[in-house]
Amino acid sequence: MEKEFSKEIKDITSEIIAGYSKGRAIDKVDLFTQPDKTEIIYILDKLFEIVYAGCYRDRSFKIYNIESKLQLIIEDAAFHLNKQIALALRHSREHKEAAQSEIESLSAELTLSFLKRIPSIREMLEMDLQAAYDGDPATKEKEEIILCYPGFYAITVNRFAHELYLLNVPLIPRIMTEHAHSITGIDIHPGATIGKNFFIDHGTGVVVGETTVIGDNVKLYQGVTLGALSTRGGKSLRGTHRHPTIEDNVTIYAGASILGGETIIGHDSVIGSNVFITYPLPPYSRVSVKNQDLLIKGKKDSDAEVFSKDQTLN
Repeated sequence: MEKEFSKEIKDITSEIIAGYSKGRAIDKVDLFTQPDKTEIIYILDKLFEIVYAGCYRDRSFKIYNIESKLQLIIEDAAFHLNKQIALALRHSREHKEAAQSEIESLSAELTLSFLKRIPSIREMLEMDLQAAYDGDPATKEKEEIILCYPGFYAITVNRFAHELYLLNVPLIPRIMTEHAHSITGIDIHPGATIGKNFFIDHGTGVVVGETTVIGDNVKLYQGVTLGALSTRGGKSLRGTHRHPTIEDNVTIYAGASILGGETIIGHDSVIGSNVFITYPLPPYSRVSVKNQDLLIKGKKDSDAEVFSKDQTLN
């Protein structure tokens, strides 16, 4: 039986290997000529150690001088990021025919450009942190937000990924945000433009599309979708503004769906739970679904009563 089993495994292996010769996208087998998702997650970990030095520690370095330790972590992040950007560039259509020396030079330039943006990223994250602290009465200290809040984790990753996206780095920004998506349930495309003081409360099920524009002081709750009105056009829609614009000082409650590139939510608006919006709204709008009647039953069917109560958004 063991001999027969081994032969079957060998035959299955041969059949799968034969399939690798078909030239399809799924048939690539060279592990060292394309970006490595594990490496990119490692880079994210290094970036968290740089940005939140007191909350994320690297056990590899036993140096107590902050400058020496930080330089080592930055050098480590830079080495890995430079290599992954070079691999991503080589596989992009734009640079497929470029000389290796050109790829290496551009990769180094992009790596340094990104690292130089870390101070400004940290400024944005400090404002996001303050927004979370001010906006959530359940939190007792800011470290709790940094270490525990999935929304803040997703925002941090997006701040990194968005800068790489603006530098036209292929693939890596999306790997970063999809990693955050996989562990938080929050899906923010790296192309989305997000202003200051951004806060996602709870967060599970939030979706923010590629061309979404979000202003300053915006707060989202779980299950909010800022999406496209339709994707039936497929690739023909690429490069078009197909997601909504959310102006400053807007709060969007759980389960709301706001769709379409022409949909603008005016500043200082409040969007209630479970609404569906596909058209522009003026500033200071208050939007809510008219309450449904609730059928409440007691122990006997004869106790049933219809309950309805209006709610006002603050």
